[in-house]
Amino acid sequence: MGTDTKGKKGKKKHLSYILGGKILTEDFIIKHSVLILLTVCLFLVFITNRYHCAKKLSELHLLKTELTELKNEQVVLIQKLTILSRQSSVEEALREKGSELSKKNVTVYEIRK
Repeated sequence: MGTDTKGKKGKKKHLSYILGGKILTEDFIIKHSVLILLTVCLFLVFITNRYHCAKKLSELHLLKTELTELKNEQVVLIQKLTILSRQSSVEEALREKGSELSKKNVTVYEIRK
């Protein structure tokens, strides 16, 4: 009765024992091989899902940035359109082009039945 750590079940495992493949012949590994395989597959699915989510989040961030830029550009374009469509701007543009169109000083009457 001693403190022998090299009993039948308590063999000291060396790196060569694991790398050599002898560990695969252990009873525990053989009995639980399906569970181990399932666990490895679940880890692979988890890692793949995490990578996919990180990629989608990055894409989402880029799309939000692009949307913000497009909204800012829309505001600028609406402002330019408002300025260009004012009556005074249209009249000035017509004068510069030499058009004969001009504003009439006659009051418009609406005829109703």
